[in-house]
Amino acid sequence: MLKKPQMILIDVDGTLVDSVPDLTFCVDGMMKALGRPPHGEAKVRNWVGNGVERLVRRALIGQLDGEPDEADYQKAAPIFLDLYAENTSKRSLLYPGVREGLDYFKAAGYKLGCVTNKAAQFTLPLLRDLGVADEFAIIVSGDTLPQKKPDPAPLLHAAKFLGVAPEHALMIGDSVSDVKAARAAGFQIACMSYGYNHGVDIRDANPDVVIDTMTELRPLLEAAV
Repeated sequence: MLKKPQMILIDVDGTLVDSVPDLTFCVDGMMKALGRPPHGEAKVRNWVGNGVERLVRRALIGQLDGEPDEADYQKAAPIFLDLYAENTSKRSLLYPGVREGLDYFKAAGYKLGCVTNKAAQFTLPLLRDLGVADEFAIIVSGDTLPQKKPDPAPLLHAAKFLGVAPEHALMIGDSVSDVKAARAAGFQIACMSYGYNHGVDIRDANPDVVIDTMTELRPLLEAAV
């Protein structure tokens, strides 16, 4: 059971937005530009969730863990960034239930913020293009602060901005990074079952609740005290 929060912070990739189609287009375009074979969506879907730099590094070595040659990364990163600047939202979509969930949170009077590890230059256009940027009183991107999730600093920064104590806050995410950040910040944490967690069931991270669509939070919040 959840305790009734005053504020809800929501992650972007894998929670609000399925951004993998655009990320795959850019990864495969980068690989082709480097004279290497493309990876395809299934592999990229397993690599996203820790920011663009980690995604590029994973694509270069073709696996989740490890490091590419630094010269390879320095050559590849600008290619990816140029592609993603032009393809931030062309193929990305809100997950089913997100629009309805946001409408409910707003109508119920919850303070809303967005906390993501995605850089602001990509986060803000993506949320604007998908019509949800104005739902959030604060958007904390991956380069807003020196720290990123799983560090609690971005969550605590948003809570301070919105004037809400951590014990009265709820984070909605999809990955172990979100769970770790929320626990360290003293937040409750709800996770989406469909997100990007490198192929591992998010239930293994023991969030407070796991839901299949954002609309499933409504009865849980209405029952909370």
